[in-house]
Amino acid sequence: MKPYFGMQGAWLTFWVTVACATDMTLFGYDQGVFGGVIVTPDFLDTLGLNGNTSLVGTVTALYDVGCFFGAIGAFVIGDYLGRKKTILLGTTIMSIGAILQIAAFSTAQMIVGRIIAGIGNGLNTSTAPVWQGETSKASWRGRLIVIEMIMNIAGFSLSNWMTFGFSYVNGPVGWRFPLAFQFVFIFILFGTVPWLPESPRWLIAKGRVDEAEQILADLEARDIDDPVIITDSKEIQWAVNYERENQILWRDLLRGRTGEQGGTCTIRRLLLGMGTQAMQQLAGINVTSYYLPTVLIESVGLTNKMARLLAACNSVSYLVFSLIGIPNVERWGRRKMMMYAAAGQFFCYLIITICIRYTEKSGYSGAEKVAEASIAFFFLYYVFFGIGWQGVPWLYPTEINSLSNRAVGAALGTATNWAFNFMVVEITPIGIQTLQWKFYIIWTVFNFAFIPTVYFFYPETAGRTLEDLDRYFRENHKVLVFRDKDAISQKRPIAYIEHEREEVRRTSSVDPRAMSFAAVQHRASVIEKANENVKREDSIEDRWQEKV
Repeated sequence: MKPYFGMQGAWLTFWVTVACATDMTLFGYDQGVFGGVIVTPDFLDTLGLNGNTSLVGTVTALYDVGCFFGAIGAFVIGDYLGRKKTILLGTTIMSIGAILQIAAFSTAQMIVGRIIAGIGNGLNTSTAPVWQGETSKASWRGRLIVIEMIMNIAGFSLSNWMTFGFSYVNGPVGWRFPLAFQFVFIFILFGTVPWLPESPRWLIAKGRVDEAEQILADLEARDIDDPVIITDSKEIQWAVNYERENQILWRDLLRGRTGEQGGTCTIRRLLLGMGTQAMQQLAGINVTSYYLPTVLIESVGLTNKMARLLAACNSVSYLVFSLIGIPNVERWGRRKMMMYAAAGQFFCYLIITICIRYTEKSGYSGAEKVAEASIAFFFLYYVFFGIGWQGVPWLYPTEINSLSNRAVGAALGTATNWAFNFMVVEITPIGIQTLQWKFYIIWTVFNFAFIPTVYFFYPETAGRTLEDLDRYFRENHKVLVFRDKDAISQKRPIAYIEHEREEVRRTSSVDPRAMSFAAVQHRASVIEKANENVKREDSIEDRWQEKV
């Protein structure tokens, strides 16, 4: 039987995306389901959590501690196991954690189950975006990873409707079945990941060049001796060798000792990727993702059923508007999506803070109408976040880091996400109770601060190949990027396009005497097609320059 059931090109990429998107759907489902579980009376009675707000926050947040250690685990073993095996290991660990939660009759068992499931999820969420990014074309990479994160929202939405529906069911099934439903996604992962291709970039880093070139050819639906495949392979090999020659020990990196071998800006690239994940959490998304029913009950004054219903409706709005990010992540670029979304989120939290201030003000006659206005801005906040900050922070670390540090960068980025996630989830119930409306000022300030942070420090990655970004950091060591046109351009810089064309032309010039007659004929046809494509691109570029 042919590998991958005979699939190549777009179909093969589609199935990799199915596996990665399922992984992120499971992540979103897990993230949202517990927010509905913790307001279920039977759950609180069974685990003895009635009236214990602090312990409820801890049980919820310890999942993020597990995710943090899972991400660190991906950092330690991810490059050793490879992308596929790491995801399969994470899914197995998640299965164990899920079983412990479903069968829990004590707080201790629930805590253990939450932590173990978190470890598995941390492994998966650190690895799936990297696997997707390393098996996708540059022109597809952003859209596909954004689709993954939209499926994360779909999982979140499904969990909200699931817990809302089961809120009408009395007894333990009202919370145990929603927790058990995650096995649907676990079974899909076990049914798809084993037969899909490994990352060709990881294989080249491990010296398995022939195997990697075959996968590159399958993913592009080309022959293995196609000039484009040969060029891609050489670019990746060159990047691997350059990183090895300029590699710095981690103890030196942490001390800031880069010396003459600091040309790849390793620490800067790691910090940029980790920064997007930190900003995502400090935007205040998990104040509402984990606790929206609680927020609507405690801060806005809604009933339990109405709070659950609005949380479920909001998740649908969140999902629908996040679809805007798919066609526009390449068109608008990563920088603009993050800056514009942060501006919108700042405005929403500002209005939410003002509304809740007057909702809580004693003796204020219009409190009910102001509370209703705040609900509208909670919904609008999710619109901005879904477009700009849901997908890009997961995409950016997979693009910005070099090949030798991509798994490390993604793992550290994910670990950063979970560390800040834990902090937010842990303090939210207590913050709402003690600070009341002032609690929301924190997220207003953070969202405003993200606008200049992205503008000054973050280079654009849209339209670039992963090797383009390696080249950029080798040649540009300035921390501030806002004045560098190549760094902030939404389109791929012309210099990188010309370099790639020259490499394809050079690769096409192979000595025909060393080849068989059939191979020469095939090579000639391939070269002719490549030259036609180059001429066509030149013609398009000339017309574009004339318009400019």
